[in-house]
Amino acid sequence: MAQTKDEKAVAAATEKFRKALVDGDGATLNKLTDDKLTYGHSGGATPETKKEFIENIVNGNSDFVTIELTNQTVVVDGATAVVRHRLVASTQDKGKDPGSVDLLILLVWHKNKAGEWKLLARQAVKTKH
Repeated sequence: MAQTKDEKAVAAATEKFRKALVDGDGATLNKLTDDKLTYGHSGGATPETKKEFIENIVNGNSDFVTIELTNQTVVVDGATAVVRHRLVASTQDKGKDPGSVDLLILLVWHKNKAGEWKLLARQAVKTKH
């Protein structure tokens, strides 16, 4: 089934978000995320705010060297979109040995009054091996 215009826009925003995570691009992350962002990690800690999330990416506390997204689905309902995918990444978090993650991700995007898709929520869970 062909993607709708909104599904394509959300998929494109998700790809920009992936690239900004790898590049540590705070300006792009700021542009793509809603001020009310809640960013949940797979470890179960309290979700980060937009400010905390961007600071941790930019300062290297959370450093993605590579990110590969697979099995992505995009569902749009009005001004809300739900994206699910598998994220496999190599990491080099500040003060830690190189690592890797294999996660299932849920992203919730919403279209603002200007017609821009903004990331409102993200939650990760570890895959079962």
